[in-house]
Amino acid sequence: MDGTWLDHARWPSAGRVLAAVSIMPALALTGWLLAGLPLLLLGWFRPLPMLLLGGALAAALSVYGARLAREGEAADATAWHAAATFGIAAASVVFNGVFHSEQLVIRRDPATYAQYAIWLAGRGSLPIPYGTAAFGGADPALVPASVGVYDHGGAIVPQFMPGAPIIQAIGQWLGGVSGLLLVPPVLGGLAVLTVAGVAARFAGARWAPLAALAFAVALPILYTSRTTFSEIPSLILIFGGIALAFDVCARRPRRPRHARPRAAALAGLVFGLAVLVRIDGLRDVLPVAAYAGLLIALRRGSGRGERYARMGPPLLGGLAVGVGLGFLAAYLLARPYLDYLSDSVVPLLAICAAVLAATAAGAVLGPVIIPVAWRAVRTGRAARWLPGLAAGLVALVTLGLAVRPWVQTVQRVATAEGDVQNAKFIMMTQLANGLPPDPSRLYYENSLYWVIWYVGVPVVVLATLAAAVLARRMARGRGFVWLLPLAIIAWTTVTTLWRPAITPDHPFASRRLVPVIIPGLIVLAVWGLRWMWARARQAGYGPGVQRTLLGVGGALVVLPAAVTSIGTAFSPVERGEAAAVARLCGALPRDASVLIVERVTGDRFTQVVRGTCGLPVAQVRLSGEAGPAAVPGADINLAAPADVRRLAGRIRSAGRRPVVLAARPAQLAPYGPATQVMELRTRQDERSLVDPPNGTWSLAIDVWMAVPPPGRP
Repeated sequence: MDGTWLDHARWPSAGRVLAAVSIMPALALTGWLLAGLPLLLLGWFRPLPMLLLGGALAAALSVYGARLAREGEAADATAWHAAATFGIAAASVVFNGVFHSEQLVIRRDPATYAQYAIWLAGRGSLPIPYGTAAFGGADPALVPASVGVYDHGGAIVPQFMPGAPIIQAIGQWLGGVSGLLLVPPVLGGLAVLTVAGVAARFAGARWAPLAALAFAVALPILYTSRTTFSEIPSLILIFGGIALAFDVCARRPRRPRHARPRAAALAGLVFGLAVLVRIDGLRDVLPVAAYAGLLIALRRGSGRGERYARMGPPLLGGLAVGVGLGFLAAYLLARPYLDYLSDSVVPLLAICAAVLAATAAGAVLGPVIIPVAWRAVRTGRAARWLPGLAAGLVALVTLGLAVRPWVQTVQRVATAEGDVQNAKFIMMTQLANGLPPDPSRLYYENSLYWVIWYVGVPVVVLATLAAAVLARRMARGRGFVWLLPLAIIAWTTVTTLWRPAITPDHPFASRRLVPVIIPGLIVLAVWGLRWMWARARQAGYGPGVQRTLLGVGGALVVLPAAVTSIGTAFSPVERGEAAAVARLCGALPRDASVLIVERVTGDRFTQVVRGTCGLPVAQVRLSGEAGPAAVPGADINLAAPADVRRLAGRIRSAGRRPVVLAARPAQLAPYGPATQVMELRTRQDERSLVDPPNGTWSLAIDVWMAVPPPGRP
């Protein structure tokens, strides 16, 4: 068996539906992003233009992709397989919708994405203006930036790439903040469909429900399907691109020499737009460029290779367009974010340049070198040792990651300001976990065990077995259809696990495993289980043994992930924030200009007041940051009262009402009577460093307000 779909003439009806529906999420997001980015750059990101342009593009691409899927190679699907897959996806949407998070107060990335989407949905343009006129003009004591937004080029620039907020803004338009908070569960359900579609294409449609269930119950998928992260949209695009590339390759048109260049270009575009959603997507789709280069080098081949080779130029062109749009957005809308990530982005760009150079060299020299190398592999000594070497390398890499904690302790000496803050955070988390304080620890050596926490040893073993078998087949010149997905999964898994580049507390750090690693390993694992079943059948084992193998294997694929997830699956976090933020906004006068005079409240609420409440807001320069103007002995986490009073007078002169916010009433004593406008008691995610998370922590947030009376000394 080749590991691809079964060689029937056409899909049965249920198979056609499964193939079409599983490719639609990626194509719909592609159409929406293609419309959303230009409209945002023009300042016209509004519901009506997006409905007309984005909706039309999403619908057109979805229909086109569905037609491709129906014309692709066949799969052994029944109505039960399709119904079970759709049922699991629907259950994912409902379950995560019931237990969705409400992260709106900016403490970590989800709330930053939520506030970004709220701003785009309500204003439709970037950057965010200072609004200094509401404070009587510019003043050195005004600090407009905060956590999640940068002060850059005379305006405020949100952190992160704009792709995910462009998608999430749909919910804000349809249902306000409540609608926004339900977008992640819907995207999570679409991701279940996408991963199941890839499993159907590569392992067979009868394996799609198992892949869907194993994926849906994994804790990182539950976590990122409940709040506004970017990983799930990125996953949909990457695995949708894999599915679309398979459909293009597997299809046998009447005239093979004209093998779907438009569809190949669309597949490249879908891959490339992952960069618009996450800048890390550049690493994830880098193997697509190398793959396209290989196809270009094969352009003078024959037979099966020729059919693949004609995909190369359009695939590379589509990828370049998608990645180019991502970098255009990064340069125009997220340049400070790129600067912050320069230590990671610059080496990645160098790797990309090397891959492109190799692609160009391969296009020139490949037609000469590849036939010679191929003959050597097929007929020389390499034909005997290369397949075993390829399989052994897969096992060796997995073994190396497994023993890494015993031979390496990953540490980082904090130098930049961001590194220093992360080191302090890690030390506080260590103390909360009862661990010895060591702020230099990153815990990256445990990254393979993070994967084992969330999907279990059997999935890792089956995925390694599958990768080894497939690598061995490709070294023998078979199973070429697996080259692209295996390259993406292997490259991203190894590079991410070697350097996750994230604060290592869980479940937060588990998001690094979401775009490629967890879905990729699950697809490989179900293929590996299918391979074992096929071997048992070929060896003559009876139906009873085969059914036992399938039952036990299926349970081992699903149950370890479910056991880990059970500790937090029924525990929603940060509930009550939407209502608390609404009460805060309702308590602020509509003619208010808000001054935040305390560090933590400023970090958390500056963009909340600006975006959700729709009021001009700024932090007031803290005493510890005032330089020569600092008052000796003053609290470095509070603003100087003299600055606040002066700014309050300027606000009144501008015809508005000054309002001061802080975390405690004593901090507002110099400005008048304090009124509590937020008293939130809820639960937050656990921050576990050496064990899988199995619970939640308490969270208390208080905000107090004062309105300085006119003429107060």
